Amino acid sequence: MAPDAEESGILKISKHVSYWRRNLKTYLPHHYTGTDSNRMLLAFFILSALDLLGDLDAALTDEERHEYVEWVYNCQIPDGGFRPSPGTYVGTARNQQNAVWDPAHIPGTFFSLLVLVLLGDDLKRVKRKETLIWLNRMQRPDGSFGETIGQAGRVEGGNDTRFGYMATGIRWILRGDIEGHVDDVPDIDVDKFVQCVRDSETYDGGISEAPFHEAHAGFACCAVSALALLDRLPVQTSQQKDQRLRGITDLPSTLHWLVSRQTLTLEEGEEDEGEQNGDANPSKGAQSQQDLSMVGMNGRCNKIADTCYAYWVCAPLDVLGHLHLVDTQRIRLWLLDMTQHFIGGFGKLPGDPPDIYHSYLGLFTLAMFGEPRLKEADAALCISKAAKERIESLPWRKAIVEQKI
Repeated sequence: MAPDAEESGILKISKHVSYWRRNLKTYLPHHYTGTDSNRMLLAFFILSALDLLGDLDAALTDEERHEYVEWVYNCQIPDGGFRPSPGTYVGTARNQQNAVWDPAHIPGTFFSLLVLVLLGDDLKRVKRKETLIWLNRMQRPDGSFGETIGQAGRVEGGNDTRFGYMATGIRWILRGDIEGHVDDVPDIDVDKFVQCVRDSETYDGGISEAPFHEAHAGFACCAVSALALLDRLPVQTSQQKDQRLRGITDLPSTLHWLVSRQTLTLEEGEEDEGEQNGDANPSKGAQSQQDLSMVGMNGRCNKIADTCYAYWVCAPLDVLGHLHLVDTQRIRLWLLDMTQHFIGGFGKLPGDPPDIYHSYLGLFTLAMFGEPRLKEADAALCISKAAKERIESLPWRKAIVEQKI
């Protein structure tokens, strides 16, 4: 149900700050028990949301900040990488036999690094070389990345662009987009990963989890952001072209597929009046749909709108420099009037209670649109531009990146 006219289109900052502070300072509802193995992801959402709201410094004491940093480093694996939760940590009982049950984890490592950056850490205690060596082992022969390394050195987990995106994010944070050996550590096979993305492009311009699968906005977003972090996006002019393999082989089709994810949403009871009355002329109902002021985004063809897809669709458009192709004001109104919750946060669908995942991506989308009182957003890394600039300003990282110049 849409809010009253005087409350329409308003981001209730104080409610969102309260919502995220509750998530930070108190126990999460029991529904999150099943996500305990991904606790680092929850930490990222909470801290980054407060950062976007400009409240992170006020929300943390110096002691809390220090303890959170130590908590993250306690999740670092001796051989490089991070676990996604302290749930598998066995302390001094860890040995070569049981280490396979406490592996480094691609998402856990990516979000650990971002959490440390949000907390103001300089990443000097990160086992950088060990992590980059481990990252190379995470790449499969076809160019895709998995989630963990299991028994007998086998790469386990999915092979879709989600893991490739987080792998390229780890690489970008720890060595920038410079290609080749760095400090005697070999690079990932960038060309093979780019080819993996190209192979996942679909006939209609979307990107899927694997060749010949259905296009999905989440996979498209991860692929485009990964290519951006690798400096392998398609170039726009012949003067910019080089000999490097680049992703997105048909940019106009990909843009068309993303733009087509806009979907109109009818309030309950606003069905086509022509159909209700047995009218053979559907023009009246069609016109009423065109007059709607709110537009949601779906993730696949013929699906309903969902808060998170506002991010998964608009982020790749932003990264590609074509966010103007969608009606951001109508999407904004859909988020604020349809899924923003009165206690703060966003629900998945209109009327749903808020949850951490949809609340973060809803908030981030508004920041990406330039919402007043929110920090500017970096779509590729899904963090504030200030947090990204903090990574780029780290002296040890600047010394690596300058090798490219």
